[in-house]
Amino acid sequence: MEKSNQKPEYFLLRPEVEKSYGYSHAVKIGNSIKISVAVSMDNEGNPTAVGDFEQQMKNCYSDLEKVLKHYNSSFEDVVVENIFTTNMSKFLEFADYRSEIYKTHFPTGSWLGVKELALPEFLIEIELEVHLEQ
Repeated sequence: MEKSNQKPEYFLLRPEVEKSYGYSHAVKIGNSIKISVAVSMDNEGNPTAVGDFEQQMKNCYSDLEKVLKHYNSSFEDVVVENIFTTNMSKFLEFADYRSEIYKTHFPTGSWLGVKELALPEFLIEIELEVHLEQ
């Protein structure tokens, strides 16, 4: 693999929260963007829509859209979407909402049922990989 000499561009959606947990919400290198998992939280890092799977899912996509817009991108540029959930049956119940997000094609990716997420109130986390045209 050829080493890229392009400098990574880091983005923090909620700088204080992300610094306290020790991660960047996204990083862009060349035409690729990796976006850390989005969860349903407010700007102080508190879980939102506790117990409401559908709203948590919508909140995740809302945050992801903010990150994409920062990079002048959209869900049309997403090539990988990985979903982590503590309740796969609830995710499957609301998975058709993704048709409102991905209007022309669905990305590749995985749907993973997990025992727990970062905080017990989180029911779903979504991470993305994006490829931009040159």
